[in-house]
Amino acid sequence: MDIYLVKIILAHLIGDFFLQPNSWVKDKERKKLKSGKLYLHVLVHITLIFVIFLSFKAWKVALCIGVLHFVIDALKTLFQTKKNARTLFFIDQVLHLSSIVLIWHIFYRGYLDISYFNEVKTWILISGALFLTMPTSIIMKVIIAKWLPENDSESPQSLQNAGKYIGILERVLIFVFILTNHFEAVGFLLAAKSIFRFGDLKEAHDLKLTEYVLIGTLLSFGIAIIISMLTQTFIA
Repeated sequence: MDIYLVKIILAHLIGDFFLQPNSWVKDKERKKLKSGKLYLHVLVHITLIFVIFLSFKAWKVALCIGVLHFVIDALKTLFQTKKNARTLFFIDQVLHLSSIVLIWHIFYRGYLDISYFNEVKTWILISGALFLTMPTSIIMKVIIAKWLPENDSESPQSLQNAGKYIGILERVLIFVFILTNHFEAVGFLLAAKSIFRFGDLKEAHDLKLTEYVLIGTLLSFGIAIIISMLTQTFIA
């Protein structure tokens, strides 16, 4: 990767995540374009370009970064509500990174090599990873639906859809571990999950719940291991 692109991204990460206190964020959300913290935040990003590049010759890059950063952040503050705050956060970051790539391309003739998207191996990897997310969750739900324990109103309630997302994360991690030849990490992941689950199951004193969790865990790990090994075979 080009060093100029890395430096601009580094400046963005420091400015947005290290040098932007939560009080500044709250002030921008409350006062919108009247917030002095918005302009101070943009000034921080401009200054960081000079600091990281160690040269005032990068003033054009710094100015463009500042202007685009202001526009993106200003639009975010104007349209942000409590309901869309999380979505706008990710849109905001995508727009910032896109503007960084654009500026890098204009001033440093940068070029991103995306030829790997034309390779079969890339699409096999993407297909394998995606299959282990929602498709596997739905398949597992269909398989173990008949063993679903009755809901007890007195039992502690878990976070909404937490189990589904935990399963997706563990399968994706297994996918990464196997494709990078770290099979021992799969065992560590299974052991870690078992430890966390042990306390809940011990307190529940419910044999059906224990068996249900065990079936779900082994099924999730089993599917992830099989798909990961098949993917590894196809891209070899």
